[in-house]
Amino acid sequence: MQKVSQLVQNQQTFSSNAFKNLSPLMKEAVNDVFKLVKNEGNLIFNFENAVSQVAGHHNVNKDDLEEYFDLEVEEQIGEK
Repeated sequence: MQKVSQLVQNQQTFSSNAFKNLSPLMKEAVNDVFKLVKNEGNLIFNFENAVSQVAGHHNVNKDDLEEYFDLEVEEQIGEK
């Protein structure tokens, strides 16, 4: 089973169904989250901070962005 930290480190979202179903703006936002997340220190804090910054920058709903990542994790670990 893949860990969330491995998903972030490997940036494996780009071939997933969850990613393919996003709008172009949301795809850009997701890419930017991965660019901002640091793999050192507190991963949860870094990830949440990156999501907040990107949502504000791209003027997308933070909840929608978080929902995408929830779907992505579910898809990667085989729950959907």
